[in-house]
Amino acid sequence: MTINADLRILSRATPAATAPLVSPTGAGILHLGLGSFHRAHQAMYTAAAIQQDGGDWGIVGVASRSRTVVDALRAQDFLYSVATISPSGTSLAIPGVHTDAFVGAEHPERVVSQIADSGIRIVTLTVTENGYSYSPATQHLDLDDPIVRADLQGGAPRSTIGQLARGIQARAAAGGSPLSILSCDNLASNGEHTEKLVREFLHALPAGEASEALAFLDRGVTFPSSMVDRIVPSTTPQLRDEVAALLGAHDGIPVPGEPFTMWAIEDRFAGGRPSWEAGGAVFTDEVGRYEQMKVRLLNGTHSLIAYLGALRGVGTIPEAIGIDRIADAARAVMRGEYEPSVEVPADVDIRAYEAELFERWGNSALGHRTAQVGSDGSVKLRQRIPEPALLALGQGRMPHLIALTVAGYLSCLAPLPGFDPGTHAASMTDPARERLAGFSASVRDGAELARRVITDLQLFGAELAHQDAFIARVGELVDTIRRRGVDAALSDAVSSAEESMLETNPMNTKEGRR
Repeated sequence: MTINADLRILSRATPAATAPLVSPTGAGILHLGLGSFHRAHQAMYTAAAIQQDGGDWGIVGVASRSRTVVDALRAQDFLYSVATISPSGTSLAIPGVHTDAFVGAEHPERVVSQIADSGIRIVTLTVTENGYSYSPATQHLDLDDPIVRADLQGGAPRSTIGQLARGIQARAAAGGSPLSILSCDNLASNGEHTEKLVREFLHALPAGEASEALAFLDRGVTFPSSMVDRIVPSTTPQLRDEVAALLGAHDGIPVPGEPFTMWAIEDRFAGGRPSWEAGGAVFTDEVGRYEQMKVRLLNGTHSLIAYLGALRGVGTIPEAIGIDRIADAARAVMRGEYEPSVEVPADVDIRAYEAELFERWGNSALGHRTAQVGSDGSVKLRQRIPEPALLALGQGRMPHLIALTVAGYLSCLAPLPGFDPGTHAASMTDPARERLAGFSASVRDGAELARRVITDLQLFGAELAHQDAFIARVGELVDTIRRRGVDAALSDAVSSAEESMLETNPMNTKEGRR
């Protein structure tokens, strides 16, 4: 598609096809992590809330390091478009909720001052699991992290937890107006987890330095938990062209998203909140159950699809789920291995939810890439697989398809010598890739690789590190993928899972399930 070079840049003065949804009167929210997901998810809910009730709930966005989004927002009067994409077509909306934006790495002192600003009543976060500076093995703040150590010594903090803690210190010193800190990342009990890390940072400061902040934390700061869900692929040049044609203006940072969106939030806000329910948010005491359901049924299964698809040589999730063997494996891991570990929220029809997941993964117009979903598996899988795997093992069942997920991950990120996982696997990024590559270059087979990663490195936690049968099964499947291909590993794991289900429940036959 060729776009007219004479088109103007999107701005509030541009006669675009879609006007901004809102123009907030002020900023009440500071958001850390100005990526695509925030702009397609929380920003849209906030726009709906301001549309309904008005108010000063605009968002000051803080990008972690990159200037790309910040520069584009500044050039476009803090506007951008959200493209909702389905096989039936593309629709656009311009939230218009951001009032300012800056790069946190360039102005860490401003992050602290914004948290201390009494006009900010909520700080929200989408900094990914990696952004919390904690040890996956211990679940505590990583005091050996050099950035955390530097933040504890003083100066402008660079870690997210350091910025929150120092901001709370400054806010307490300024009088301590109520504040809520809302994590929107895929972490179990993310509110409690964030509060624990902030408290650990403050307790690690010299004696007496944090006493005022800790007292303020007790009386004036809340950390609600939340669960967020929307598939948001990477922006492509083709999307920018399509959006420009629809808008009649150039948007340098449009965000694609699927039609489905969900936000479950614990309603504990110290200084008020927007009416996010206007956009469909659910306020509930069952956030933990929503999080379980999403992280395991959606994210856990999504990881399996991504790794198997990449090893099969396909670039997108719709292509991968369109392969019958992968679809069978996805259904089997979801129903047989993840679902038994999930406490379903009271108002959710689990069968309808699962059916909707397959519709979402099959959205061919969205083109969510296997490399994007498969990236950062060393952090993501630690949140998704240990508890369901340990539950099955504790009941005497081998979770063959969770083992296949790990084997697929290792085959993509740490291929054994002589095995080529393909270009899509090579495109996956992961903070542990270099260390994993060192392991794979020095081991003889899949069994040794699995033991080095799961037991020695404890990549998936301390408890799974001692499950010898599971580790051996992962190693077998790594070797099967290397020697006979991913289809052979799929057949092996699926048939073994079906046999395991039959042994556990004889009615789990095709006839018995009708």
